[in-house]
Amino acid sequence: MSYNDRLIQASFKQQVDRVPVWYMRQAGRYDPEYRKIKEKYSLLEICRQPELAAEVTLMPVRKLGVDAAILYSDIMNPVASLGIDFDIVKNIGPVIDNPIRTAADVDRLRPIDVEGDLSHILETIRILDKELDVPLITFAGAPFTIASYLIEGRPSKGYIRTKTMMYSEPEVWHKLMQKLGDMVITYVRAHIANGGKAFQLFDSWVGALSPNDFRTYVLPTITRIFTELSDLNVPKIYFPGVASGELLPTLHDLQADVIGLDWRVSISEGRKRLGGKFAVQGNLDPYVLTAPMDLIKQHAKLIIDEGIKEPGYIFNLGHGLFPEASLEKLRELTAYIHEYSAEALKTGVTVTND
Repeated sequence: MSYNDRLIQASFKQQVDRVPVWYMRQAGRYDPEYRKIKEKYSLLEICRQPELAAEVTLMPVRKLGVDAAILYSDIMNPVASLGIDFDIVKNIGPVIDNPIRTAADVDRLRPIDVEGDLSHILETIRILDKELDVPLITFAGAPFTIASYLIEGRPSKGYIRTKTMMYSEPEVWHKLMQKLGDMVITYVRAHIANGGKAFQLFDSWVGALSPNDFRTYVLPTITRIFTELSDLNVPKIYFPGVASGELLPTLHDLQADVIGLDWRVSISEGRKRLGGKFAVQGNLDPYVLTAPMDLIKQHAKLIIDEGIKEPGYIFNLGHGLFPEASLEKLRELTAYIHEYSAEALKTGVTVTND
């Protein structure tokens, strides 16, 4: 069985024969087979069963032909080891039983014990390492995004409690960032030690901050995470989430390999704002997948044409897949990305606009 390492090559800005593609939330509710599993088990129950979690991770690789698997898990899983009680509630998301609101709450957070509390996740990674012929991407939630759930108690649109702590109690905020940064570093190291071949740091909601606030309250911890993980010889991906285009110029000094872009910034503009240092990943608007297939391909082609102008491009969405997405369209899109990019890279010619 040959190993497809195009994602790794593209992440390190090496030449590839076709553009690699994977999709955020590619193991999910758009798949009827997965929906049947969810009728019997919750997300957290699936995560606690390594064989089942591995199977769900494998499903989109087999069905779509993508160039990477992403671990079936949730960004909230490691916070249980810190002493946080939570549940993933249908149609809401993470709901915290004991939100972080005070300095004493932060002080009570325990150091993460991956082997003791999260051994089921490591076992899932080991199973997948034996089964996969594409790289396994593991992931963690970035400190701001995790903090927003821990402080608000559930998903939020305005992040008022989060920003109140950030602005009014900066010492408490930075202590929380320190602890969550420690959690991420320990968690990711365990993933890679057990067979992960790349990792992505999801900062889904940090686009809620201004560039100055991001630099002041969040970037030091993100910088520390990637610096302390810089010895790991695997692709390191930072996804600063939705509406984060204004934050891109602040990322120049990160010791990451790939930056994920949302659909509001073009690939070319994203590279420009990033100073040309990183490979880039993205950035089809997920809801383009509701369109007719011809239009989906037109959007994808425009993105690919920009992506292949320089080495270091991975096709993805600008955010995660949604339940109404079509498995058949995703399969056809994946094949199109491979076929079109292979021809364009071989000939060195991209299709001009008619």
